[in-house]
Amino acid sequence: MSTVDDLLTAYERLHGAGPEFGGDEEGNHGLTNHGPMAVEVMVRRGLDIPIEKWLDGYVGRLDDLPTASSRIDSGDWREALGDHRRVADWTAYFREQLRRAPWHDVLAAWWPELLPGIAAGSTHGVIRVGHAVRTLMITDHPHVLDELANGLAFWAARWRPIATAQGEGTLAPATALDALPQLPDQTGFIAHRIGRLGTLPEWPGAVGALRVPDDPGAIRTTLTQLIDAAVLRYLAVGRDAPVLLVHTATAPNAVLHCLPVLPQQLWRPSLAAAWTATAAITVMYASHPDTASTSVTGTDVVGNLLDRASAHRDEHVLKFADTAIESYARTGDRATIAAAHLAADLIAAPAA
Repeated sequence: MSTVDDLLTAYERLHGAGPEFGGDEEGNHGLTNHGPMAVEVMVRRGLDIPIEKWLDGYVGRLDDLPTASSRIDSGDWREALGDHRRVADWTAYFREQLRRAPWHDVLAAWWPELLPGIAAGSTHGVIRVGHAVRTLMITDHPHVLDELANGLAFWAARWRPIATAQGEGTLAPATALDALPQLPDQTGFIAHRIGRLGTLPEWPGAVGALRVPDDPGAIRTTLTQLIDAAVLRYLAVGRDAPVLLVHTATAPNAVLHCLPVLPQQLWRPSLAAAWTATAAITVMYASHPDTASTSVTGTDVVGNLLDRASAHRDEHVLKFADTAIESYARTGDRATIAAAHLAADLIAAPAA
């Protein structure tokens, strides 16, 4: 079974890799480096996956982190926000900040600045941060601090704000998800689709429909309900975009794991932003709700899902299974486990 030391070794091995790879000549529309996030799940869940071998097959696909071009400081960081060409500058900035101050202070300072751009990089910025925070709850080893820096840097470099919920609605998460409209033109990359949200007349009302409470306990409950509803909704819409739609659950789950280390005054905007991300991806990619089988056989449904995820080894399957198991632990609803099995059915396994 892999240990935290194996995770630290993996972080070190991935240290020089960029957050994206592939894409066009401008560095747009590439794929996200999921290596650190996937390995964190492997270690925490004790999956039967040889990490070094998995990385051998994964690292070769990655691009190196670009060379830093100019220093970011407290006076000009806003100019660099959302500039993907400066991801190396952001990485250097956050690595330096996390050597100077406690990591939870740096996270709390930057969290409200980054929240409006939570959909950045298909939500992988906040997801990578969430996985790093889970490791930091165990150890603040320098390799983990660098991994948090990498996540924050990716989020900052790909930051792109969208209209965020204000929380004045009346609907519970599952009802609000069911009421979402569909983007008429669901073509192109996510960057193209985000630009069309502002032209959708129903979007402001739809994103504003969720009730965001004020009480911290109620905020946490609503956030877990959002995650649970998104996992279950994957059964109905997962076939529309098997990979993208897993993020409707994994992004708010990343926010959930960050809440304990954030000041409570940031919890309400965190829930509003998490809902906005889930709603946006649903509107942009879900189009044909379907009725899928929710039957899961056997007594050890969690163990069976972990075995299947271990055999499958795709990074999205791993992360969605992890989120679905947490949902199952809260609700006891076997349909959450069925949703993760559906993702494994729909998403191609990596080449051996």
